[in-house]
Amino acid sequence: MPSAFEDLLIPRPEGLYCPPGEFYIDPMQPVARAMVTHGHADHARSGHGAVMASTQTLDIMAIRYGEDFAGERQEGTADPVEVNGVKVSFHPAGHVLGSCQIRLEHGGTRAVVSGDYSRVANPACAPFEPVPCDLFITEATFALPVFKHPKPSDEIAKLIASVRNFPDRPHLIGAYALGKAQRVIMLLREAGWDAPIYVHGALQRLCDYHIEQGVPLGDLRPATMDKAEAKGLREAIVISPPSAFASPWVQRFVDPVIGFASGWMQIRARARQRGVELPLVISDHVDWPDLTGTIRELNPTEFWITHGRDDALMRWAELEQRRARPLHLVGYEEEPE
Repeated sequence: MPSAFEDLLIPRPEGLYCPPGEFYIDPMQPVARAMVTHGHADHARSGHGAVMASTQTLDIMAIRYGEDFAGERQEGTADPVEVNGVKVSFHPAGHVLGSCQIRLEHGGTRAVVSGDYSRVANPACAPFEPVPCDLFITEATFALPVFKHPKPSDEIAKLIASVRNFPDRPHLIGAYALGKAQRVIMLLREAGWDAPIYVHGALQRLCDYHIEQGVPLGDLRPATMDKAEAKGLREAIVISPPSAFASPWVQRFVDPVIGFASGWMQIRARARQRGVELPLVISDHVDWPDLTGTIRELNPTEFWITHGRDDALMRWAELEQRRARPLHLVGYEEEPE
């Protein structure tokens, strides 16, 4: 059944398109004008003619792709600006530093494109802001009733307990370079871990940027020591991108405890497949209770699902007598690494 909101937004092969505004949101291909929700590579791509995003997302795109990542750039804020007659504003999504929901208003219709988002407090970014709307467009990464994420502080307590129990084994924790790594570091600081934390070189620039933006990551040191120095480490925590575990870099550490911080660590089979000894269920996405709770709270006339597990969410919408539509957008990852 056609949606009454297709005059404002429609899915296209390039991504979600706003016909009156003549722009895309998080397009998967280079386009003339793009609005970008956050800096993860599956949402923020280079090569667009113009990009509008939060100041921090624009900075992150410049760090990752270079200053010439787009022909033009424009900062998006909570104060609406008109783009070809469409009022556009940006509101925190609670996912990673700079992440935003994008609110559109045209002809009396209000739509909010959430991008990826989380309702759990994240000390490395601004919290999610509920924005009233007629059409809410959501992700569904963890949209199954089985997904209920534990408290992040409990997962960090597991990490610290393991370090205390095995002080001679360095703890190597896999975490995505943008957002997850800094969140794990901040959770450790909040738990009272004030010792140096070692970081892989691939994380350094983004950690430096978080510090520049006022996120107090504490004493960070490069994990570039040689084998002899690495052997002398005691009660050491090392944060790295998961891909580094398959590189020669990891061989400098003697008998490390391999950990991985991800919402997918709730599935023990995934942890075993990756050889993860210490799974930490820490997610920057909404779980099932927070996803369905957000839709109930906003109570939009209709909601659309961009990507993820839409079958269970569509069934939930049917039971709740809510109008919903899966968009099946291709190109977004389950949880980028």
